[in-house]
Amino acid sequence: MSADTAPAATGSATNPGPAVAPPTHDEVMAALATVIDPELGADIVSLGMVPSVDITPDGLVTVGVKLTIRGCPLRAEIKKEVESKVSVHPGVSDVKISWGEMDADERSEVMTKARWNARQNAPDTEIPLSCKVLAIASGKGGVGKSSVTVNLAAALAGAGHTVGVLDADIWGFSVPRLLGISDRMEARQIEGSDKPKIVPNERPVGDGVLKVVSTGFLVEEDTALMWRGLMLTKAVEQFLRDVQWGDLDYLLIDMPPGTGDVQMGLARMLPSTDLIVVTTPALAAQKVAQRAADMAQRSFLSVIGVIENMSAFTCDHGESYALFGEGGGEALADAIGAPLLGKVPLEAAVAAGGDAGDPVSLAGTGAAADEFRSIARQILSEIAPPTPPANLDMAGCTAREFESVTAVAVSRG
Repeated sequence: MSADTAPAATGSATNPGPAVAPPTHDEVMAALATVIDPELGADIVSLGMVPSVDITPDGLVTVGVKLTIRGCPLRAEIKKEVESKVSVHPGVSDVKISWGEMDADERSEVMTKARWNARQNAPDTEIPLSCKVLAIASGKGGVGKSSVTVNLAAALAGAGHTVGVLDADIWGFSVPRLLGISDRMEARQIEGSDKPKIVPNERPVGDGVLKVVSTGFLVEEDTALMWRGLMLTKAVEQFLRDVQWGDLDYLLIDMPPGTGDVQMGLARMLPSTDLIVVTTPALAAQKVAQRAADMAQRSFLSVIGVIENMSAFTCDHGESYALFGEGGGEALADAIGAPLLGKVPLEAAVAAGGDAGDPVSLAGTGAAADEFRSIARQILSEIAPPTPPANLDMAGCTAREFESVTAVAVSRG
């Protein structure tokens, strides 16, 4: 333990002296296991915050507690809880705490455990357990992530599936325009619910249907939403818990760019989510997109594929031009160990379809339309085939060995 962790008397004795034998090490650890770190949401023993416990014959208990940072604002609260829980034992004459600070490896491991605990205690949502949840993510804006989301959703619905589209890019919502939907969302009283539920807007697509939820259905298209991180997360939580999604084969989530509050909230609420990362061919964009993959892996989400968007432009006479560079998709796929699902070329038809609210993957022709449909076929057949409810295996949600997951996450830094 570092020099700044010398034992410090913290709190007065609750008993004048041990009337009975002092507690055992196991008894003290059991008491400490009831002390919850308010920020991390788990007990300080399972989080590895208690490196030592010393007990003297006269009942003095000295507890080593390592904090994630030296100036942890919750130190006083943890101190109070440790003293109160340990001093309940009649053999304890006094409680002292020897404070310490975690090193980088220990801090990484405790945050890994905290994320795992949050994942295992995910709140209930209205998303069916059999639904395949695919988050379409990017490291930064401007890579065509929303266009990729709606074209894949439309292609999946066109194959006869019921597909939800959640526009989680609360600030930069664009899904309503890209899908040509402008109706306001409504809340209705649903049978079996004690409060009204939001009903998604729907668009039939061939034998399938799109169910769409976006803040764009709540405000005017040119209205700026000036919400901070907590409000954004709460909005997404409401879209998952207070929307009557009904039956879904797939839910595609248009994620906001980056690795902020919304991403962490979704990882906590929908731990079975799989991530598809969108990048452009530029190597600089690939490096930024890699952060989104790293966020997912640290939150125990599976990255199932990479899509390179705005790939080479081919003019009418057949010449190709790498306007945004080349190699970014392959480099990202290699770096994160996920397959490259496709390379969507830069075509005017994609933008025109988005402006018209008619995704090119539906009835469009050309290389981009063909590529979107090819990626959708891969999702259906190989990457994330639909799961019939009768075949749903709940064991997969909790049967993974935590030690191996922790080791992998910690090794990533």
